Amino acid sequence: MARFFGRYEHSLDEKGRVILPSKFRGPFEHGGYLTEYQDGCLSLWTPDQFELQMESMLERANSGRSDRNLVRLWASTSHELEIDKQGRMAIPSRLREYAGLVGDVLVLGAIDRVELWNRESWDQKVLPEEERLTQGDDG
Repeated sequence: MARFFGRYEHSLDEKGRVILPSKFRGPFEHGGYLTEYQDGCLSLWTPDQFELQMESMLERANSGRSDRNLVRLWASTSHELEIDKQGRMAIPSRLREYAGLVGDVLVLGAIDRVELWNRESWDQKVLPEEERLTQGDDG
């Protein structure tokens, strides 16, 4: 099972593509799946991890209307993609808009997936946790 960690900064090109760091590319040799994710970022899943996500969604689909609608939304906004020989992946405009991706993009390892973040969103939503960790506050 692929594991991802590390932080990289890349820029979107004029065609809406971003470079996937070479360290992350191996598990995506046969493509991957890009989805909206929590806190306004995008998640890039390997085919195997995406299959696990689909199984989880199928279970949720039987839990009630709200969960069914969540599953519908997740499936309808998921996108299969390929990584080209230069390591670039094209991010559909709908997903770029969701995550606010313009200019610089943070490409982060998130253990079982790769996350793509707008830097300002990262600074607002995640950076406060880093500050809390460095101050030793565990509550």
